[in-house]
Amino acid sequence: MALQILNTMEKQEKPVYIMHTFQLKPDYEGEVVATLIERKAEDPSKKALLYLHGFNDYFFQDHFAEWANGQGLNFYALELRKYGRSILPHQKPNDFRNIREYFEEIDQAVDFIREKGKNKKLVMVGHSTGGLIAALYAHDHRNDNRVDALILNSPFFEFNVPVVLKKTFLPLMITLAGTFPGLPSPVGLDTGYGYSLHKSHYGEWDYNLKLKPDAGFRIHAGWIKGVYKAQRELQQGLDIQCPVLVMYSARSVKPGNYRPEMQHADAVLNVKDIERFSHVIGKNVERVAFEGGLHDLLLSEKPVREKVLQKMEEFLKEKKII
Repeated sequence: MALQILNTMEKQEKPVYIMHTFQLKPDYEGEVVATLIERKAEDPSKKALLYLHGFNDYFFQDHFAEWANGQGLNFYALELRKYGRSILPHQKPNDFRNIREYFEEIDQAVDFIREKGKNKKLVMVGHSTGGLIAALYAHDHRNDNRVDALILNSPFFEFNVPVVLKKTFLPLMITLAGTFPGLPSPVGLDTGYGYSLHKSHYGEWDYNLKLKPDAGFRIHAGWIKGVYKAQRELQQGLDIQCPVLVMYSARSVKPGNYRPEMQHADAVLNVKDIERFSHVIGKNVERVAFEGGLHDLLLSEKPVREKVLQKMEEFLKEKKII
């Protein structure tokens, strides 16, 4: 889905989106950038929503930005380092080694939204891996009021792999990551979920398959170790102080090649893991399961995603964010 995006140097009376590039500290691959996409509400507002995408993902959900603006929220989407429009030629796409690497660009984004954007309220929404990142960020910043409310859309709280792989493959890759973080994983994403989304296959969405390929980008040992360590930290318990809404599909189906049932369930994660670990991230957590929801609930069929948006609106009104 093509977004009407303007660079900050371009001028237009009423731009739909404005793109800001953050220069970050160089890492083990060299130069690093992140991209903040901004779309202001039609009426002046001092309330904002910051969206963090998932793995093998970038921002293209224009209907979500429109919804946020309709709620009186200035909308921002942060494309993390090595994702989407932030991928540089020398980088392994979507790769990282420590989940807190991402906190540098999140800090810059929050500072931009609160200081330059003059927003007084900020709700953070994280999908899948973005949900894991957002939860740990909110935990780390639980005492400084940087995040007023947190919404997690099918957060990546646990690997969805057979028990035998959890006991053999994951420990092996984590051990190898200590010496060979760039070692390619023989196991990656399946194409079924991507096929259920993109209009060139069985879905309704038109997005850039170079930035979000059906089978994802190559996964490396350092990525597996980084996710595993972040998940273990979360599973041991967090102390998020702001109100949290955790949303997920009512059921999962086994990942793999495309099957029609993937149109009505989570074909990436085990929703039982999401429900189970959402109990340990804070004391003010609401959990909601949606019948017929996809892994990205906002890409579910229209009747389902309308229920998702309605629940988010109810949550934000109850918490006095909107």
